[in-house]
Amino acid sequence: MLFADVCDSTAIYENIGDAKALALINRLFRLLDKEVNSAGGVTVKKLGDAFICQFRDPDEAFGAACAMQEAAVQLDTGSTNLRIKIGYTFGPVVLKDHDVFGDTVNVCARLVSLANPGQVITTQQTVEALSAAHRARCRELYATKVRGRSSQVSVWEVLWRTDPDVTKVEDSLPDVDAAEWVLKLSVGGESYVVEPGSVLHIGRDATNDVVVATEHASRMHARIFSRDNHFVIVDRSSNGTFVMVDGSTREVRLRRGEAVLGERGYIGLGRTAGKHGDHVLRYRLERRS
Repeated sequence: MLFADVCDSTAIYENIGDAKALALINRLFRLLDKEVNSAGGVTVKKLGDAFICQFRDPDEAFGAACAMQEAAVQLDTGSTNLRIKIGYTFGPVVLKDHDVFGDTVNVCARLVSLANPGQVITTQQTVEALSAAHRARCRELYATKVRGRSSQVSVWEVLWRTDPDVTKVEDSLPDVDAAEWVLKLSVGGESYVVEPGSVLHIGRDATNDVVVATEHASRMHARIFSRDNHFVIVDRSSNGTFVMVDGSTREVRLRRGEAVLGERGYIGLGRTAGKHGDHVLRYRLERRS
């Protein structure tokens, strides 16, 4: 399974107008569909700015993912900042009513949510199923938890660009001291814990890990995860995410950006964290007991 998602489509619509943006994204989807077909795959469906397709084997998906990123680069005019992110994985799926379901699909959706613009990521299981030539163009990034799974998933990156300008990933032993810390959140009388290697989704929709029933929050508002021994919050909302660290007079507003959370502070969903209410979460770092 392969999921592709257009990055920051809201900004594209705002910058060039609805009609031009829709025409551009539809043109992109036609190019992506062509690359999928050329690689032997099938487009399952399109959901808004997301593109979901299926292949018979991992090598086909690998080739399509690289070609799809190249197609997006070629189409980008430079003024639209048109980029896509891709996640794909290998495994069994359930076919029903021209749609696909199952654990493989869930993992694939999780991967594309973790990918950065212009990035292709996959799993170790998928890399092991690739041909030797394709495996040589993959590198291990980190392990993360996936909702519904007890064990972590090892995330790998596909180096789809032909140029050698690649950031070296350092091999190092895990920081034992950092692994002893967790991030605790509290809102509405409920408490939540973000463990190292896990991801917490926050928003108004009932499918989130932390459901915040306020009109200021987006359905899928933000996510928090650990990276390089820190806890990071990423905004995915319409109104932005406000972060205020204890002891600081400066509040940071995130608009589709990210920030490292300090030792303790407040997070405001859709409006300033300085105005306490049902949109504010309290957070703090704690040593694991």
